[in-house]
Amino acid sequence: MQTFVYHNPTRLIFGEGVTEQLIEQLEPYGSKILLVYGGGSIKRSGLYDHVVKLLQEANKTVFELAGVEPNPRVETARKGVQICKENDVDVILAVGGGSVIDCTKLIAAASLHDADAWDIVQKKVTVERAMPFGTILTLAATGSEMNSGSVITNWETKEKDSWGSPHVFPAFSLLDPRHTVTVPKDHTVYGMVDIMSHCFEQYFHHDENTHVQDRFNEGLLKTVIATAPELLKDLSNITHRETILYAGTMALNGTLSMGVRGDWACHNLEHAISAVHDIPHAGGLAIIFPHWMQHVLQENVERFKQFAIRVFEVHPLGKTDEEIALEGIEKLRVFWTSLGAPERLADYGIEENTLPTIVEQAMENGPFGQFSTLNASDCEAILRASL
Repeated sequence: MQTFVYHNPTRLIFGEGVTEQLIEQLEPYGSKILLVYGGGSIKRSGLYDHVVKLLQEANKTVFELAGVEPNPRVETARKGVQICKENDVDVILAVGGGSVIDCTKLIAAASLHDADAWDIVQKKVTVERAMPFGTILTLAATGSEMNSGSVITNWETKEKDSWGSPHVFPAFSLLDPRHTVTVPKDHTVYGMVDIMSHCFEQYFHHDENTHVQDRFNEGLLKTVIATAPELLKDLSNITHRETILYAGTMALNGTLSMGVRGDWACHNLEHAISAVHDIPHAGGLAIIFPHWMQHVLQENVERFKQFAIRVFEVHPLGKTDEEIALEGIEKLRVFWTSLGAPERLADYGIEENTLPTIVEQAMENGPFGQFSTLNASDCEAILRASL
């Protein structure tokens, strides 16, 4: 394995009822708070009223930024920056899913810099500090509640880029599985696809002696695979919600990437798709990943064979390594489809005529991917197979 340093400063507070610790967690950071949230689900669930009540009872001054998009826009982050600068906000509270947290990270960084927020996303500006922020998570998916990464869309330029900084780890994250029971089926499915995709991005690598990392990863994948059908039978099941919520955090808080160099090509390619078509991120991943796996299979057949046997329990007797690997990939495709995830780009009305634009967007910074480097022709082949 590779030499590594692991540091994660986020205080993770997990379990039923932990939202009641909000004021205690906010106390060190000040009294002026920017509350950031999305399209209104926290109001329908009653969480918004509860959080506001807690803040008001603690005599906090609250400013609000509502309407963060599923693919958060840089324009929305700019509005948050303006609120912070004009009102001398002390701390930000993100209440929602990964998109809300990603947007909050950009607000936290840009509020303490003179540069435009998009320059930070495009890495033209080095983030030297950021405002403190906490999160109350309502959707198991991205892991943004315990990492320093963020993905932001510029709808005007049709760009969607990832960025990160050690200064934008959340100070604290409150994870109460009760806040996820109202998540509808489609977004629950998207969340579980996203969690598994994060595992895959860190599983497919060429590093040696990664037995511990492999078993961590495989254990998370098998847990999601076992839990997902049961959760979809009863979306209000708090035990299954708790399992998936914890899995989402562990899949992308740095644990799985210790000592390995993950790939991340599928995420880059999907960012290009949703930058052009504004589709759900995990929906795009569900479509792209099996085709990426088939496309890069020969890069390391043994790795895919291990995945097929250990994760999807493919029986190897009488089969070649390639046959075992392909069966594992097919089992993944069938599993995701059984949950209700999309299988083809056509499911979102995406046609062949937009592929050149998607490829151009994906190749903005040149070839990408650590497990297998993709060029423009690779991207086009994977996208065509996905139509």
